[in-house]
Parts: sequence; C-alpha cells; structure tokens
Amino acid sequence: MTELSVDTFREFSTKIENEVGRVIVGQEEVVRHVLVSILAGGHVLLEGVPGLGKTMLIRTLGQVMDLKFSRIQFTPDLMPSDILGTEILTDQDGRREFRFRPGPLFANLVLADEINRATPKTQSALLEAMQEGSVTIAQQTYKLEEPFFVLATQNPLEMEGTYPLPEAQLDRFFFKVNVEMPSVKEMSEILDRTTGKETSSANHAVNGQDIVQMRKLARTVPIASHVKEYIAKIVLASHPDDPHATPLVKKYVRYGVSPRGGQALVLGAKVTALLAGRYNVAFEDVHAVANAALRHRLLLNFDGLAEGIRTDTVIQELTNSLQG
Repeated sequence: MTELSVDTFREFSTKIENEVGRVIVGQEEVVRHVLVSILAGGHVLLEGVPGLGKTMLIRTLGQVMDLKFSRIQFTPDLMPSDILGTEILTDQDGRREFRFRPGPLFANLVLADEINRATPKTQSALLEAMQEGSVTIAQQTYKLEEPFFVLATQNPLEMEGTYPLPEAQLDRFFFKVNVEMPSVKEMSEILDRTTGKETSSANHAVNGQDIVQMRKLARTVPIASHVKEYIAKIVLASHPDDPHATPLVKKYVRYGVSPRGGQALVLGAKVTALLAGRYNVAFEDVHAVANAALRHRLLLNFDGLAEGIRTDTVIQELTNSLQG
C-alpha cells in the first residue's frame, strides 16, 4: 500500500467523525480525543456516569473502521483466562493434545466495560496485553493483530465493590476522556433518535490497514525544537520539587507527570496537527490534547483532594505559564 498524504489522512478522519456523528449525538470533543488516541496507537479510558453512550460510541467506531470488535463486561469474578483465552484438551484421531482457544481480547477494538469492577489480577492481564501487544499462555506467546486498541470505561459515582486502577496502570492509558452530560438540545436529539421508529446506523469509512497507515504517517510529522522543549517543561514542572513548578503544583500536587505523559503530548499533538491539515506541530495542538493526556497522570495531595481541586485546572495553569 502506498503511503498516505496529509490530505488523505484528513479526508479519512473527517469520514470517520461524520459517520460516528450519524449515531452519536454531540460529544464532538470526546469523539475527537478517542480518534486522536487511536490514530496515535494509544488506549483510552472513558469516564462518565451510565447512559451517556460510551459503549455505543466504541461499538460505532468499530463499525466505521471495519474492525473486529469485542466487548468484555468486567465483573469481580472475571478471571484472566476469561479475557486472554485458555488451552483446552482436544481429542483428534485418537491423539490428545492441548490447543489454544483465544479469548475476547483477540480483536482489533476491545471494549473493557467497567474495568474497575474486575480484580487487580484480571486488570493486570489486560494492561499487560495493552503494553506488550501480545499475551503469553503456558509459556507460548501469541501476538495480537494490528491495529489493536483497548477502550475502557469506568463509572465515577458507584465505587462500592470496585477496584480502582492503581496510578502505574492508569499511566498506560494514552488519554483519559471525561464524558459529560449533553445539553438540552442534544438531549432532545438523543430522545428523538432512540425512541423513534427508525434507528441511526453508521457505514464503513476506513479499514484496519488504513488505520495502520494513518498511524505511520502521524509519527513522521516533524516537531520543532521549541515545541518539544515546551512539552518537556510541562512534564518536569508538573512535579512540585521542580524549580519551574507553578503555585498550584507546589500546593496541591503530590507527584507529577511521567515520561509517558510527554510521549502522549507529542503523539497526540502530531495527530491533531494532521487533523487540521498541517504537517507540523504548533502550540495549539499541544493545548488541544493536554487535559486528556495528563489529567490521570497528576496525583493530588491531601489538600488538593480535600479542596476538590480539578487536575484540569492545574494543567491549564501549567500550559499557560510555561509558554513563552
């Protein structure tokens, strides 16, 4: 397959967003952030109360991108073998042997629904596959087919009987996207679409190979040294002991952003630039993805949690004060 041009990249991405918009009402920023993460080769954690269309969004993306879709409902009794697969004993022509039966993780787009309901053991099995792009069963390694993306959801309200993801595991998610309540106009449109005679559906816009090519193009986008230095300053200044730390960071942050946060900023900004039809990264591209890339990587101290400080507010101060 020939390499994509910037125009083709933008044409494909516009098709994806338009087709998703035929099913999902509003949530343009959520759709854009999920798309950016997929095109950057990352995984997404979607957080929002039930009924906001998180599952529908992910299922629709699978249809639009013509990807093999798999949904895993996480529960406390779910075991690692339930998602990775297991070896089963088969009897063929009088000869018994173990054969691997792949689990639901062997898909292109995996929805991990309510990931915080599973035990840490099962969460770790999923997150290892996310990191390595492969799973190991009985000392045999099985490669996951490209493209491979995990979109996990969690409910921020009902925390009883859940196992919140540790910070080190949250760090493996490229973006954390907050799904907010719709406006009155959007809610009215949702009710029309979901209670009427006809239901909306999306068509294929791209395929798996197109996504792989789009990811390759995104990594080739140049980033100027002063923009790269700006991203490095954001990462370092998010730590309270850094000399360039902002007042909010010094007062409310316990631990700052990891290098993975910097990687997410760079790759997210590269994809955002291409979506705007540019083959170079600007400061506004970094600002567009900063909250999604960093909000789950900033750990607030006791004072920050007690006063209800939002990590997005800290990130806003960081990005504004360091640009210059």
